[in-house]
Amino acid sequence: MVQDFPDDDVIDDMELESPFDILGLFQGPDLASREGASASHHATMIFLYRRPILDYWSEHEEPLGHIVRHVLIHEIGHHFGLSDDDMESIEERT
Repeated sequence: MVQDFPDDDVIDDMELESPFDILGLFQGPDLASREGASASHHATMIFLYRRPILDYWSEHEEPLGHIVRHVLIHEIGHHFGLSDDDMESIEERT
């Protein structure tokens, strides 16, 4: 889901100083936390925060597609229970 900014609850829960401090977020149980094939009662979602992403893009010399790709890989990695090191390795190979 694309939103302009994170909700106030996300800002408070993550103790962010500014809504610009986060580009994306995975919410819900990761695959490793699920019990067998049973369905979870919590929705699994990835959020992309449009304004923080555009702000980051305007301040760095990276293509917008590269930034969005990085955020998506990171958040999808959380869904699969990957570590930050695992995700960096995946990005380096692609």
